[in-house]
Amino acid sequence: MSEITSNHSMLTPRSGQPTPLITCILPAYNEADNLKEMVPLLCEILPKLSDRFEVLVVDDGSRDATEATVLALSERYPVSLLSLSRNFGKEAAMSAGLDYAEGDVVIIMDSDMQHPVEMLEVFYQRWLEGYDMIYGVRADRSDEGMVKRKLTRAFYHMLSKSADVEIQPDAGDFRMMDAKVVRALRSLSERKRMMKGLFAWVGFRSIGVPFKVNPRFSGETSFGIRRLSSLALTGITAFSSAPLRIWMFIGASVSLLAMSYAVIVVLSTLILGTDVPGWPTLVAGIGFLGGVQLLSVGVLGEYVARIFSEVKGRPVYLISDYRRPVQVEPKDDETQADSTSL
Repeated sequence: MSEITSNHSMLTPRSGQPTPLITCILPAYNEADNLKEMVPLLCEILPKLSDRFEVLVVDDGSRDATEATVLALSERYPVSLLSLSRNFGKEAAMSAGLDYAEGDVVIIMDSDMQHPVEMLEVFYQRWLEGYDMIYGVRADRSDEGMVKRKLTRAFYHMLSKSADVEIQPDAGDFRMMDAKVVRALRSLSERKRMMKGLFAWVGFRSIGVPFKVNPRFSGETSFGIRRLSSLALTGITAFSSAPLRIWMFIGASVSLLAMSYAVIVVLSTLILGTDVPGWPTLVAGIGFLGGVQLLSVGVLGEYVARIFSEVKGRPVYLISDYRRPVQVEPKDDETQADSTSL
């Protein structure tokens, strides 16, 4: 798979600029075992890109030892811990990380080590070339079932056709962004979020880089069918009004058929009389029209529910704790020895 580019404006290389501060965001939900491997590996790769870097772990209400693991790692590595008050979901965790990221370059990666850290060097080279957002594109989905692959591709095809922006079906949350992209994302105030759609909506000079997904190091994913379905529904209602238009045309078509049938019944009655009661047709028609009305009300209800959620104005997430890396202080005898030598 070749690289995918968008917004083909003139690139301005960044090679002559000062060394950037890099912030790597790791959303985590019950990822204690994975973080023990992920953080040290990141702290080996990131110094190759810049001598100024930090790792920001967003604990999304984990129930295992994620918090304790991160605090222990922060004594040896430049790791910050941002704890949410409960499990708000990955989209909210990524939003929290972006709000607290201080880097000139911001990276988002999964904590389960499925995103290969060696790809960060390729991403960084693209950033130096002038791209504002570099995102990973899955080279293949052979690890997924055929049904899931077909449904995923059909969903993103439908969403891209009906939405104002094109969303790459094989692109995920693995990406590197310039600080101005992060500032643009922070300015978006919507509560129910599909981050993949927002990444595409903000635009900027972007390029997709293919990569192969690694096996999950430990544990099982928390993204089941229910969460994926909820995210898909959020994406449709957030970026497309096509369902409303579709049911408008369905309603118009059903109304036209009903009026045509009414004309036929009236003419038949006037010409042939009323010898056929027509109860089966009446029952079938009422049942069909009732189903169409309930389904259309359900589609409309999803958009109303989204409006209701936005109007309430509740925050996307709540922070329970924010801890920066532990600064190692010199011991008293070491301080006295230093002052004596001076």
